[in-house]
Amino acid sequence: MSFAKWIGGAIGWSFGGPIGAIIGLATGSFVDNIAGNGTPLLGERQTGRRQYDPYQRTRTRTQERPRTQSGDFEVSLLILASIVIKADGKQDQRELDFVRQQFSNMYGKERANHAFKLFKQINKQDISTRQVCKQIKQMMDHPSRLQLLHFLFGIAKADGHVTEDEVRQIYTIAGYIGISNKDYESIKAMFYNSTNNAYKILEIDKSASDDEVKRAYRTMAKKYHPDRVGHLGKEHQEGAEEKFRQVQQAYEHIQKERGFK
Repeated sequence: MSFAKWIGGAIGWSFGGPIGAIIGLATGSFVDNIAGNGTPLLGERQTGRRQYDPYQRTRTRTQERPRTQSGDFEVSLLILASIVIKADGKQDQRELDFVRQQFSNMYGKERANHAFKLFKQINKQDISTRQVCKQIKQMMDHPSRLQLLHFLFGIAKADGHVTEDEVRQIYTIAGYIGISNKDYESIKAMFYNSTNNAYKILEIDKSASDDEVKRAYRTMAKKYHPDRVGHLGKEHQEGAEEKFRQVQQAYEHIQKERGFK
């Protein structure tokens, strides 16, 4: 699979807006040459025009949220990963290796190589966090945004320590992409060890009754179920299973602690 076909075939709404502009700078002439390789540009798919307009999608699709494709998620993830990795003023090789390994696990070696090639070019750019996140919030469904956040904490933790700068950056991103504080704290708790983590993951207080714990578990199991990101492909369902497992483990921990069934 050529680089141009990977870009053109896997990406939908992210060819528009600020993300489209970043992709354009990162790929150089590839964006202009995609049509020549048999893959239509965004303008062709929507209007029949050949001219690529990176802001067309966000102007014309404000009412209806388009389907997020695997490539839309992938590119959004690469851009946000670049922002988080640079948050503490340095780029740790372990974090870069984590990104590459995760992409290899999800997509296979060839696609991961394409993604990391794009990531290195994205990493050279000054990116407006707010503008990128605004597009993601507008265009991407909530379960996919939760999955993005989970991945970002994984990147920050890859070097064995999440810095305050990284936490602040991820918190800022979470707010910009429309993740509630409870959801943010739930996912954050999956990467820290503390006595109250199980309760934070289930988004409840330690004073919650047993019935409230059970209801919270059912709610979170639905929210984090891998099927919620099934439209992104099997590779992302497998990634989502980690969140789902941690919800189950949190519930089992509280069950054992309290002795109820």
